[in-house]
Amino acid sequence: MIAPPAFAQAYPAKPVRIVIAFSAGGTTDILARSVAQKLGEQLKQSFVIDNKPGAGGNIGTESVVRSAPDGYTLIVNSVGPIAVNQTLYKNLPYDPLKDLVPIVQIADVPNVLVVHPSVPANSFEEFVAYAKANPGVLNYGFTGTGTSSHLSSYMLSKRIGTETTHVPYKGANALNDLLSGRLQFMFATIPSVIPHIRAGKLRALAVSSDKPSRSLPGVPTVAEKGFPGFAAGSWFGFFAPKGTPEPVVALINRTVNDILPSLEEQMIREGADPVGGSPAQFGQFTQREYEKWKIIVRDSGATPE
Repeated sequence: MIAPPAFAQAYPAKPVRIVIAFSAGGTTDILARSVAQKLGEQLKQSFVIDNKPGAGGNIGTESVVRSAPDGYTLIVNSVGPIAVNQTLYKNLPYDPLKDLVPIVQIADVPNVLVVHPSVPANSFEEFVAYAKANPGVLNYGFTGTGTSSHLSSYMLSKRIGTETTHVPYKGANALNDLLSGRLQFMFATIPSVIPHIRAGKLRALAVSSDKPSRSLPGVPTVAEKGFPGFAAGSWFGFFAPKGTPEPVVALINRTVNDILPSLEEQMIREGADPVGGSPAQFGQFTQREYEKWKIIVRDSGATPE
């Protein structure tokens, strides 16, 4: 008797690990957990978050690059590890654009220019005028060298053509010092500061995306206020190790696209704009982002802490 052909078990046949290359509680982690829960409900399997922070996201990212391409290790990653770090870090032992497979973009998360209420500026135009009239007076912080927060501030200072003082931080201390008034301004992801904007502890002057954010209606873009082409935000999406079977990639892509509408209201409330789309669209987008940030990182002279 001839044995019937062996077919692989339907995916996912066991829990799927989703690596986050940053600490719990950050924007990447929050978005990933929301989507992971819905994935589990749709695909009747556990999608377990595994935080692996360190080295600007490189530790968690490399762990996925080295993982078996069987669909049971995925990563939700962002602009830094995918589009910035191969320029920022010399001799990175992998290429995220070649060694990871793009699956689907979850969301765009613009940076927002926020100032402490002590800064005498109620609009972006007033901020620019004050910065030009007071060179060297304004201090800005950022959450890490080479982050979109850092590079957005660098880009704006250069475009304005005035001197501002940057103070490097790691993690949330920059925001704490902005809230206390030790810093005067920063670009921050909208989810990290939207509660403080709503509470009146920070003033939102402009967003760094090429179009207004649905999370902050009425807040203009930097580009429309006289700085065309200024687009420097964060974004988040699913990737898998190179070689992951195409049907797995297609299934995760299709399912995430199906569930994003149910998360839309929550995401916008928290500061993210849902995206979706095909793996090919996401791959083209990440390549464009790499090319853009490569120029900015080199021009800024940024080096890892």
